[in-house]
Amino acid sequence: MHVKKDDKVIILAGKDKGKTGTILKSFPRENKVIVGGLNLVKVHQKARKGGEKGQIVDRAMPIHVSNVKKTDSTPKRSAGNKSNKASAPTAKPTVKKAEKKATKK
Repeated sequence: MHVKKDDKVIILAGKDKGKTGTILKSFPRENKVIVGGLNLVKVHQKARKGGEKGQIVDRAMPIHVSNVKKTDSTPKRSAGNKSNKASAPTAKPTVKKAEKKATKK
């Protein structure tokens, strides 16, 4: 899986598309993750004790890994991108064809 616990992710598909959150738990065998505060479903919870009432609780449900994308608050510098290099690009001086023929003769 390309994401793990405590990674910041953005939701790519579903009812919470475009929202960001943190991964609370991952299920590698099922290729699913639980993102905190997203993909919430109302679950009816039965009363546990005699005098207690049942209630409706919001519960975060797993979402498939293909529907999340890892986001990083600090962009990483790739190997090919050397932005801290202060030197200007060196360009070869251009010589026109007519000048080349004139210097050749």
